Amino acid sequence: MAEITAALVKELREKTGVGMMDCKKALGETSGDIEAAVDWLRKQGLAAAAKKAGRVASEGLIGLSAGDNSAALVEVNSETDFVSRNEDFQAAVRETAALALSCGGDIDKLRVADYPGTGRDVDSEIKQLVATIGENINLRRSAGLSVEKGVVSSYIHAATAPGLGRIGVLVAISSEGDSAELSKLGHQLAMHVAAANPTAISVADLDSAELDRERAVLRDQAEGSGKPPEIVEKMVEGRLRKYYEEVVLLNQTFVIDGESKVSAIVEQAEKDLGTAVEVSAIERFELGEGIEREESDFASEVAAQLK
Repeated sequence: MAEITAALVKELREKTGVGMMDCKKALGETSGDIEAAVDWLRKQGLAAAAKKAGRVASEGLIGLSAGDNSAALVEVNSETDFVSRNEDFQAAVRETAALALSCGGDIDKLRVADYPGTGRDVDSEIKQLVATIGENINLRRSAGLSVEKGVVSSYIHAATAPGLGRIGVLVAISSEGDSAELSKLGHQLAMHVAAANPTAISVADLDSAELDRERAVLRDQAEGSGKPPEIVEKMVEGRLRKYYEEVVLLNQTFVIDGESKVSAIVEQAEKDLGTAVEVSAIERFELGEGIEREESDFASEVAAQLK
């Protein structure tokens, strides 16, 4: 039997797009014959999955898994919303989220983690799912949060099933306060983050380059008014405050009551609990965000197929 080298596995992977573990198994089954291994993978339905890999996948599900003082999110994409209601797909997203929790949300560790009961890693299991369901499916990203003292609260919006939906949020609160009260606060903040989509917790957390760019745009706008320089600066600062209210969590108006600043809600929690309360981290996944979707004309598609 020919030696199954890493180079051989790599060659088969590049040829078929199938996961490394499945490539290694195929070569083992065919005594290292590349072409026979390709046929073996095709018979297993795995090589067909590679052909679907180029198709845009912007639907699917956000999966959530929570543990003690920790939680993780994953985004697994499919081509159509129909797949998100498939029980096998839902089970795979749920299991992948649980594995993400054990990996601390590290996407690289998650991809090579053992998928229970299959002898495959997560990436290979996703490829198997492609072959089974018939759509391009992609593990896009994962994230995890944890705290030493406090809580990590979570929220799933537009839930398809428990722990699965279209928007997932994690909020880490560091505090020595009562965990039940912290959990209530955390859940409300997670709902707020889902709705308001802040990009930073505090002004200090904003990306400096992005902030400089925003300030430059606002200054150009203000200078166009023809006002004196000192008035222009006041205009810029006023508009920056408005910008902070849009993108900074602590500066936003709390969606639960529509009046208070989030910072005031946190300060009140500190008074009620008699100890410091810090929102130390947030994560928000919205299904398909940032993916360029192909706009299709159904009539044109049919005409193209007839040709």
